Amino acid sequence: MSETVLSPVRMGRPSIAALGVLALALGTLQAVVDPALPLLQRELEVSPAEGALVANAFLITGAVVAPVAGKLGDRYGGRRVLSGLMAVVVAGGLLASLAPNLPVLLLGQVLQGVMVGALPLSFILVRTHLPAGRSQAMIGVVLALFTGGGIVGTAVAGPISAALSWHWMFALPTLAVTVTAAVVARLMPDDRPVPSDDAIDWLGAALLSATLLALMLGLVVVTSGDLPPLAAAGVAVVVAALAAAWVRVERRSASPMVDLGMLARPVMRNAYALTFVITAVLGMVAFLIPQLFAAPAGGPGFGITTTDIGLLLLPGVIAGAVSDSVGGFAARRFGSRAVVTAGMLVTAATLIGLAIVHTDAWQLAVARVLVAFAAGAGTTALLASTATTVETADTGIATSLLVVTRVVGIALGAQLGGAMLSAWTDPVTGHPSESAFVAGFAAASLVAALSLLIVRGTKPGVRA
Repeated sequence: MSETVLSPVRMGRPSIAALGVLALALGTLQAVVDPALPLLQRELEVSPAEGALVANAFLITGAVVAPVAGKLGDRYGGRRVLSGLMAVVVAGGLLASLAPNLPVLLLGQVLQGVMVGALPLSFILVRTHLPAGRSQAMIGVVLALFTGGGIVGTAVAGPISAALSWHWMFALPTLAVTVTAAVVARLMPDDRPVPSDDAIDWLGAALLSATLLALMLGLVVVTSGDLPPLAAAGVAVVVAALAAAWVRVERRSASPMVDLGMLARPVMRNAYALTFVITAVLGMVAFLIPQLFAAPAGGPGFGITTTDIGLLLLPGVIAGAVSDSVGGFAARRFGSRAVVTAGMLVTAATLIGLAIVHTDAWQLAVARVLVAFAAGAGTTALLASTATTVETADTGIATSLLVVTRVVGIALGAQLGGAMLSAWTDPVTGHPSESAFVAGFAAASLVAALSLLIVRGTKPGVRA
């Protein structure tokens, strides 16, 4: 396996600022779709199910590309691979901005989805060009700005589409990505590793990508509720078979894409398990709270409009962005175990309280803020700690797998929340009953509390 040479050149403030602004621009481009989905469905004359494909295409591509991008960054340097990925993102953004129909828009979203790979590549650059303490903090800042871009995208999608057209809500963020990516390529010090004679494990990369693709497609289809139980079992078998084939190939490869020994170490195994559990809880909460806001006022909910729901959720989005930055600094100061423990205690207490008392909309909004902040700080602390404890040559692949774990956890959590609401639907009104929401919040609280058992197995100060 190749060994990366640590560059004697440190990132200056202009380089750090450019990397941060690029993360902000990418987050903005990624987020404009969600609030505009109803508009896109009307403009393109497609069904809600077809419109949902626009957001899902981005998610699926991101999950597949992230680990491959991280590994290539470890091998060829984060700066070089990041520049290539940004070219693909820009092409996707331009295609989406010019799309005359759904297929072209979907293709644009597929290309834009590779931006998820920019996160592990940014972590490589930060790890290479900054001291360990500062790199942990900077990783949190990059994540915070990417999440902050989601706030910007959510806020500007409506005004831009109303003042100009929906095409411009893709075009303007794409222009920002183009400019900032060029600045990063210009200012960022080179991190090219020493050439290696080891061949890239393309078979392992293909099998890992196929496994993630099958998993994400399976989650999307199962979430829709249109898949019979036997077909769902078939999807599970396919995913398991692909995963088993990937493990077999990696064990036999002289230069595996992923060092399975690294993943088997307790500190790494716990980091992935905790990230998955935390994000699954976050996914459940992120799904259930808007549903309760929108439920009829005569029943368990409040009958709030889409616009007002967005305003009530905005503080939680902001809290998530702030928590990403705080998580990096807190990991540096207190260690990831302490941050995760505090976050899960706050989450469990908040959700059990919400299961008991949810009579006013402000209670849900406050709970969303607390959970978003606690979960965001915990996952960012795990990510920052992992990025600075693995071998430098494994930074990209280790962090990219954590990014994928976050994506899968949120998707699974939302699926579980939807399944619980469907199971407790009132046969008379057709709406979820109050017991469905109580059970959902209580289940999420229980999962958060049980995650503390995993935390106990995480030893502070142990290098992966």
